[in-house]
Amino acid sequence: MPCRGIDRLVENIKKFDIECGLLKQDSLFLGLGKSGKQAVEEEMECRQSVGFTDQKLYDVNGLKGILGAENFTGGIRYTRTYGVNPLLCVQGFKDLFIQNGLQVFESTAMERLEDHTVYTHGGSVTADHIIVAADKPEASISDLAQDIFHAQTFLSVTEPLNDRDLAELFPGGEQMQCWDSRLVYSYFRLTGDNRLLLGGGTPATTFLKDAYNNPNIIKRVIKRFKSHFPFLRDLSFIQFWPGLIDTSRDLLPIVVRPQKQSHVQFIMGVVGLPWAAFAGGFAARCALGTAEDEYRKYYRYFTNRRHFFLPSGLGKLIGKPLLFSLSNSWAKYYQVDMHRQLEEMKGEF
Repeated sequence: MPCRGIDRLVENIKKFDIECGLLKQDSLFLGLGKSGKQAVEEEMECRQSVGFTDQKLYDVNGLKGILGAENFTGGIRYTRTYGVNPLLCVQGFKDLFIQNGLQVFESTAMERLEDHTVYTHGGSVTADHIIVAADKPEASISDLAQDIFHAQTFLSVTEPLNDRDLAELFPGGEQMQCWDSRLVYSYFRLTGDNRLLLGGGTPATTFLKDAYNNPNIIKRVIKRFKSHFPFLRDLSFIQFWPGLIDTSRDLLPIVVRPQKQSHVQFIMGVVGLPWAAFAGGFAARCALGTAEDEYRKYYRYFTNRRHFFLPSGLGKLIGKPLLFSLSNSWAKYYQVDMHRQLEEMKGEF
């Protein structure tokens, strides 16, 4: 599903010449310690088991040829992934939509939904089909809000790297977007102007209920990063910002049509552009009536009534942050696909 989202997004960026810093960047998952090496090997087995053929496994010595890092115990690299400036991307598509007659009302907060009409503080919109793709939804909009949680991350950006540092960072000459095997992982990639984007956090701040703006968090992430790349010890990180990312308990999106509101679809808890692109296209096809087979196939993954490790009601007793951290850990390390049938896998990739 996310691969379809990536393909759709990249195809349209190229087709309509959206200037958003699109870069072809393979993904590189890096293992830390013995458990990280095992995680990398398990990722390799998982990708092979579902039909992917584009991955390559690296041991410690092999990593040295593609990444100038220290103290990683292994890695797995795969293709069909890209880097993009997301703000420029959505602004570019917005301009394209407006040129083709679509109306866009920015800075307009949705307040409530009644039948076929959405009410905002500035007016209302009535439509045959409604897709609510809401970030941090309020309960007044939908009861689905209780199933949405927040993961907090911090992102920082550097001054541009010089040619020598670039050559040492990626000795193989190919840029990659990388992340490690920690539960709260660090991740980094280059931008189009050769700045390094570095993100991460701590277990405590990741699962906090509210935003926490403290530079000490990103300083820890930067210090840890530089321990793996000592030749970048003098690299200056010039800015940082924190943010809350919507997600469900098992990190998959929630895309549903309420039983009594078949004309409405909710898209919530989407983590990352690949899932967002797929979920948006999927909801649009459902509204057009061209995705009934897809809906039957994917609804069991997207419904808010799917199986979760812990029930949402438990959050009233132990708090949503603790409920989310426990469910998130279980989803990352132990969750398996119980729906997938061998017959459905034939010819899928």
